[in-house]
Amino acid sequence: MSNCKENKSMKCPCTYSCSRRGKCCECVAYHTGSGEFPACFFSEAVERQYDRSFAALVKDRK
Repeated sequence: MSNCKENKSMKCPCTYSCSRRGKCCECVAYHTGSGEFPACFFSEAVERQYDRSFAALVKDRK
């Protein structure tokens, strides 16, 4: 992902600290490769639970 740059003007909503923080394309690629969704797809309350599953996303959107 050499084209992926950290976007300093956008605040990353993820509360988990990792090397992909703020690098959206790396984060999305990592999570989708694991069958998950990145933190920015979830509400703040649900994101803090670290459940990145499709079921959690659907439940959060209801």
